[in-house]
Amino acid sequence: MNPIDIIRRPAAYASGYENLPQEAQLKAKQLCWEYNKTGPMEADKRQKILKQLFGTYSPMVGIEPDFHCDYGFNIHFHGFAVLNYNCVILDTSPVNIGAGAFIAPGVCIACSGHAVDAQQRSQGIGTSAPITLEDNVWIGANSTVCGGVTIGAGSVIGAGSVVTHDIPAGVVAAGVPCKVIRKVTEIDKIPEGKILF
Repeated sequence: MNPIDIIRRPAAYASGYENLPQEAQLKAKQLCWEYNKTGPMEADKRQKILKQLFGTYSPMVGIEPDFHCDYGFNIHFHGFAVLNYNCVILDTSPVNIGAGAFIAPGVCIACSGHAVDAQQRSQGIGTSAPITLEDNVWIGANSTVCGGVTIGAGSVIGAGSVVTHDIPAGVVAAGVPCKVIRKVTEIDKIPEGKILF
């Protein structure tokens, strides 16, 4: 099995840095560079670049520069999504982003990691595992989602969190490491009279 096939699989793996498909990374880096140099009025140009970059793309995806990723082809958007400024997706495994995702500034979604053993780490041995954000997930500013994590539908991740384990659907979770604080309830609705426009 070649490295691209392994990277595309929805399964955890370990690899050596010398085996990474550098040509695919260079393509993604070039497309991200082009995207990050576009102006705010160049919506058509931005859409054309994102269509080339991502494995699954919806025209209802909005991404503010700067944006960076490893490969792009391993990122799959399943509907409307907003990625705010300075987001990074290390897509060394598949990243599935459900419809209605809100990803705040400075979020890092990192499938990749390094060997914990110092000798293996110094030899360039790395790890990777897929990440899934189900529908209507909101990830707060400057949070990190680690490899192998699934965040359940409708859940909210508080700003500055480090998500190392699965988070169930319909909860507010936060912290380092991220833990469930409570369920999302009717109390969380903003009263209509307080919505000004």
